[in-house]
Amino acid sequence: MAVRIRRADPARDAAACAEIYAPYVTDSVVSFEEEAPDADAMAHRIEAAHEWLVLERDGAVAGYAYGGVHRPRAAYRWSTEVSVYVGAAHHRTGVGRALYLDLFDRLRERGFHLALAGITLPNPASVAIHEALGFQYVGTYHEIGFKFGAWHDVGWWELRLAGS
Repeated sequence: MAVRIRRADPARDAAACAEIYAPYVTDSVVSFEEEAPDADAMAHRIEAAHEWLVLERDGAVAGYAYGGVHRPRAAYRWSTEVSVYVGAAHHRTGVGRALYLDLFDRLRERGFHLALAGITLPNPASVAIHEALGFQYVGTYHEIGFKFGAWHDVGWWELRLAGS
């Protein structure tokens, strides 16, 4: 099985990333979006990210990870909000871990200081991968999102990418 991690190409990878992401939007509260973005919208997101990586297995995209803007004000420019999404057929196969490790190296090379991850709670699998990779819990926004007729909390984790 050939595995390769590479920078995402908006024209080549947007449709596959949109397909992977859609169930997280339509079938869960992992994402607070209520409508899954199409390939064009995903292409714009790829272009806007600090880094966006895809992992291919035998030439097909199995998952993606990205670091994007945490907040737009200048003082936040060295912090990045990160996410990883894995296609259902590839859960618990190391795709998320591999993507994140590569992403963190690339973000470090670009001088980013802190990676932040917001996780809709409860989500023990997401908490586990983030903590296994060194993220530390920093707090929870209680009842910040309303989806599927209920309020949901979001916990926040951080990973120091560079020394102080």
